[in-house]
Amino acid sequence: MAKQGIFAGPRVRRLRRDQHLTQQVMAEMLGISDSYLALIEGNRRPLTAGLILRLAELFDFDVRSLSQEEPGGGSAAMRRRLADPLFADISIDRAELEAWMDNAPGAAEAFARLFDRWREGGGAVAEAGPGPVARVRREIERWRNHFADLDAEAEALADELRMGAGDLYGAITERLRVRHQLAIRILPFDVMPDRLRRLDLHARQLQLSEMLDPAARTFQAAFQLAQIEAKTGIEALVSGAAFGDRPAERLYRRHVTSYVAAALMMPYGRFLRACETSGYDIQILQRRFGAGYEQVAHRLTTLQRVGARGLPFFMLRIDRAGQMSKGYAGASGAPLVDAVHRCPLWIIHHAFDQPGRLLHQLAELEDGSRWFTVARSVRHHGGAAGVPAAEHVVALGLAVEHASSLAIARGIDLTGPAERIGLGCAHCQRVDCVQRAAPPAGRAVTINERERGLAPFSFFGD
Repeated sequence: MAKQGIFAGPRVRRLRRDQHLTQQVMAEMLGISDSYLALIEGNRRPLTAGLILRLAELFDFDVRSLSQEEPGGGSAAMRRRLADPLFADISIDRAELEAWMDNAPGAAEAFARLFDRWREGGGAVAEAGPGPVARVRREIERWRNHFADLDAEAEALADELRMGAGDLYGAITERLRVRHQLAIRILPFDVMPDRLRRLDLHARQLQLSEMLDPAARTFQAAFQLAQIEAKTGIEALVSGAAFGDRPAERLYRRHVTSYVAAALMMPYGRFLRACETSGYDIQILQRRFGAGYEQVAHRLTTLQRVGARGLPFFMLRIDRAGQMSKGYAGASGAPLVDAVHRCPLWIIHHAFDQPGRLLHQLAELEDGSRWFTVARSVRHHGGAAGVPAAEHVVALGLAVEHASSLAIARGIDLTGPAERIGLGCAHCQRVDCVQRAAPPAGRAVTINERERGLAPFSFFGD
């Protein structure tokens, strides 16, 4: 059980309604105020261990049910699905959605699975269920990519290492050597041409490639230390996810271990203070914490500690074909992360042609939501003769109402004109887009042989 409690608002609300209790009556029974109970039910406050025990005593139910996954990954994930233009003519408010999830969780979960398969199939329902990558992503989003216990453990360890040495890499190296009898050895490319990290238990060595830059080298050393010293917490999360298959378990274990490694490099409290004082200036954060651009971008999506939250960023990483290899909506609720395809009008595609430059864009989706996004290209682990480097663009974004405190947004009129983008042609209903590659799914193309508009397609209903 998490030290800081668990978020289980919908299940508490369902329990209260099943008992035919008002918030005021249930709050009195629990010894808390009705306003605090409202915050718990709204998932704005966690259930503490004491409250969980009190609920179990009063209502005789299995406390393990509180940690079960909410239908569809939770209300935020369901809202992202319902933001699809397919439902543009249907008005579903927050209360209606929560009532549906509370009163018919099975139906809500069925809708979520069917919708996800439809999106993965490009508009047609795929026959196979979601693969391990999709299931791991859902589990990460269930936690909003914030693992409170692991963060606290990593922060305490980082403080301990910092007391021993100012150089984090050196401190990790020394701890691995003294406490775990593991030496770090940097191997030349010709000795380890196809690996970045290898643990040789026979030689008691963590072997790292010389192709790793300093930030990546520190991360890999931190990853190894996390595997050893945060193993209990990591395995508890993996076990709790109950994937039931080895590939998903291993993917998830790698993610949460990487989470601890990043938290060691960028401890929560110090990192959040640096974000707030610098205006979330990514270059300053890179220099201050000895981290890479992608490492900082990922860390920004995790700042959801109760009572000390950062801005709600989303992040995604794409290749030149627009394929997403990383995507975290976090607390942003951004539908851009779940989109099967990326709109060519979104600035993330332009970042490939301007290597290393941080680009920004004010974008507006069909539902009227406005997003401030930044993007930069990154190259991974290449440079040796004949060895291609992996190339991606990493994008960050947040709702425009949160963007005014960003250093990069200073001087930009956030209420001004925005680029009108969509969630990919198959899911975009805009009729005047000159970049359209296909009509929306389910819409029939219309052909007028006497005229040709600016947009390459027209379709019934436009």
